[in-house]
Amino acid sequence: MSMPALFKGRLSIPVIGSPLFIISVPDLVIAQCKAGIVGSFPALNARPAALLDEWLVQIKEELATYDKAHPERPSAPFAVNQIVHKSNNRLDADMALCEKHKVPMMITSLGAREELNQAAHRWGGIVFHDVINQKFAHKAIEKGADGLILVCAGAGGHAGEISPFAFVAETRAWFDGPLALSGAIGNGRAIRAARVLGADFAYIGSAFIATTEANAVPGYKDMITTSTAEDIVYSNLFTGVHGNYLKPSIVAAGMDPDNLPESDPSKMNFGTDASGERAKPKAWKEIWGSGQGIGSIPKVVPVAELVARFKREYDAAIDPAL
Repeated sequence: MSMPALFKGRLSIPVIGSPLFIISVPDLVIAQCKAGIVGSFPALNARPAALLDEWLVQIKEELATYDKAHPERPSAPFAVNQIVHKSNNRLDADMALCEKHKVPMMITSLGAREELNQAAHRWGGIVFHDVINQKFAHKAIEKGADGLILVCAGAGGHAGEISPFAFVAETRAWFDGPLALSGAIGNGRAIRAARVLGADFAYIGSAFIATTEANAVPGYKDMITTSTAEDIVYSNLFTGVHGNYLKPSIVAAGMDPDNLPESDPSKMNFGTDASGERAKPKAWKEIWGSGQGIGSIPKVVPVAELVARFKREYDAAIDPAL
C-alpha cells in the first residue's frame, strides 16, 4: 500500500470525507480538515458558479490560519469533486478555478478524462477517481488517475454492488497505488477493517450528514440517527444511476419504496439550469441519500467529536485473538 506525500503527517486517521451533494460546504470541509481527515465538496455545490472562487478562498485562508496556530498538528488537505459526465456544463469553468487555487486533490466521478488528470498534475494536484467495478477502475488508471475510490455495496449516493472483500482483493492484484474504500463505514472499527483489507483510506459520507456543520435540514440529520441498514433502498429512479436512499424519505414523498419503477439511465443529468442552479427534479428534493453504515450514528454531533470517536475506536480495534 502507498500513502501519497500530500497526506503524510497531516491525518489523525486515514479517512477521506466524501463530497456530499448540497451538504458539503466550506464549514463542513474546514471542520473535517482541522480534525485531521480530508474534507471535500462537489464543485457543483457552489451556486451560482462564481461562488466556487469565494469558497476556495475561504477554505484556503481558514486552513492557513489554523496551520499557523497549530504547526505541530497541521490540517489535512482538502479536495474538490468534479462530475465529469457530459451534462455538467460547468466543468471547464470549475476546473479553471481549481487551477487558479491549485487545489491539492481532485475527486472525479461519472467518467474519467485524461486531460483533467493532466491539468491537475500540472499544478501539482493529485486525482482520485471513484469506481464501482474493475472495468471503470482500469479505465481510470489508464487515463492517468493517481488513486481509486472503490465504491462498494452499502455505500451512500451512487453506490456499487460488489463486496469490499472482493473489490479490494481484485484491485490489489493489479494496482499498488492509493486506494480508498467506500461502503457502510460508520465507526472506527470499520476504518481499521478497510486498512486490513488493503485500502489506504476509508471514504466516509453518510456519518457526516449528522454533524452540526453539515448543510442538511434537521429532518435529514435526525433521520440518519434514527435509521439502520434495513431502512436503505437501492434505486436508479431519482438520478438515472443506482444509489442508496433513506426509505422513510421515500415514504414521506408518497411513494412505495418496495415498488419503485426503473429510470432511464440516458436521462441522467448533472448539469445546471439557466439560473446556474444544479439541475434536479423538484419532486426528488426531499429524497435523501444514505449508506448502510448509519446504524452506528446515534446522534448529531460536531465534526471534531465524531472524528475523535472514530479515532478512539480505530486505535482500539485490534484482533482479540492476537
